[in-house]
Amino acid sequence: ISVAKYKKNTIKITMDQRVLEAVNSDNVAELHQIFSSSWQSLGQGEQKALSANFVKAALASPEFLAKAFAGTENDNVNQALETFKACLSQLPSTVENMADNTIRLKLFDLLVELQDFIEAANILSGYRFDEDESSPYYSTPDVQADIYVKIAECFLHEDEIVEADAFVIKAGAAVQTLSMMNTMKDDQENNFADEHISIILRYKSVYARILDKNRKFLSAASRYYDLSALGSQTDIIESDDLLEFLGRAATCAILAPSSSQRQRILGMVYSDERLGELDSLSHFATHSSILSKMYREQVIRRDQDLIQFEDSLADHQKAIMGDGLTIFQRALIEHNMVAASQIYSSIYFTALGQLLGLSTEKTEKIASKMILDGSLKAFIDQVDGILCFDGQEDSHAKKLIEWDGAITSFCMQMNSVVDQVRQNV
Repeated sequence: ISVAKYKKNTIKITMDQRVLEAVNSDNVAELHQIFSSSWQSLGQGEQKALSANFVKAALASPEFLAKAFAGTENDNVNQALETFKACLSQLPSTVENMADNTIRLKLFDLLVELQDFIEAANILSGYRFDEDESSPYYSTPDVQADIYVKIAECFLHEDEIVEADAFVIKAGAAVQTLSMMNTMKDDQENNFADEHISIILRYKSVYARILDKNRKFLSAASRYYDLSALGSQTDIIESDDLLEFLGRAATCAILAPSSSQRQRILGMVYSDERLGELDSLSHFATHSSILSKMYREQVIRRDQDLIQFEDSLADHQKAIMGDGLTIFQRALIEHNMVAASQIYSSIYFTALGQLLGLSTEKTEKIASKMILDGSLKAFIDQVDGILCFDGQEDSHAKKLIEWDGAITSFCMQMNSVVDQVRQNV
């Protein structure tokens, strides 16, 4: 038994020497041979020890990582990546100075530079955290948020939305902890005036984009608009980026299903003094016109502006839904349905279908759904095939009363001014 143990230790020492010599000579092929087959003769404990030694050796070498992932030879890069993945999957419970976390960060940067975003995210997703402050793997909330956001950004870049969503949720928990810590600082006025602003903004940006990709346009519009309004709180975001966020908020607000919340967000974007500036950006050139009509609940007919708007949409925003309509077509139909309620007290479905460019049956089906979800106040007379809008007369009467009240208030103020002038004379 002692002889066998001696031979095993000798093999382990020999393999450690081979790893060290291969790292010092930048011999990726030799390392790949070791970690793909040669180390199979070792026990699990010896494999973990060998992996830890390789990680520390790779970090100690000033040029090894750069040369291994130089990108000039695809086989060399692939072998290096496979070697590190094998090594990082077999590590002891702790590695001195958390060298495995350090190597993951370095590999992440190298893979991002090579635009291999999926592998970069997968490598970094193994980053070890510990809530125990005495642990070498203890990480503060800002470090946790930064790691999770980096992973989410990479997955999002490759449209891996499920994975990106999972990591942005983890980042959200860390950001929430970070924000709570910031508010507890005596010298802190708000969450945006601290050294962690960059992480918080990156998280908010990724989260908004994931909501957008998941077609949760109402929530995405709200998040984008919040980001676009941060110019008054920080100067870390360029004005062009703020305008880009405003344009995305407009896009998502237009695409969102008809509701009172959507009308509120449309109102915020409509009231923003920068809305007209979107016309100068080719991919947002028609947004201000369409959004303004939607907010004012005007009937929108298909014209060149609508065609240009549709052409500017991203692929996921052009998806065809289960009813055969695109997302924008559905949003436009629902909008025009509500706009018609501002013009008519009732309307035949045949006439409404002509207005919307739909068959009578499809028009009635969409109207029924909108009535059920509360986005359209109306009822259907199926006998005569009529859509009757609720409260249309009341709405007009309310507007007249408001107008009359405004005139009365103005006249009273004018009389007061005249009286004061007379007194002074």
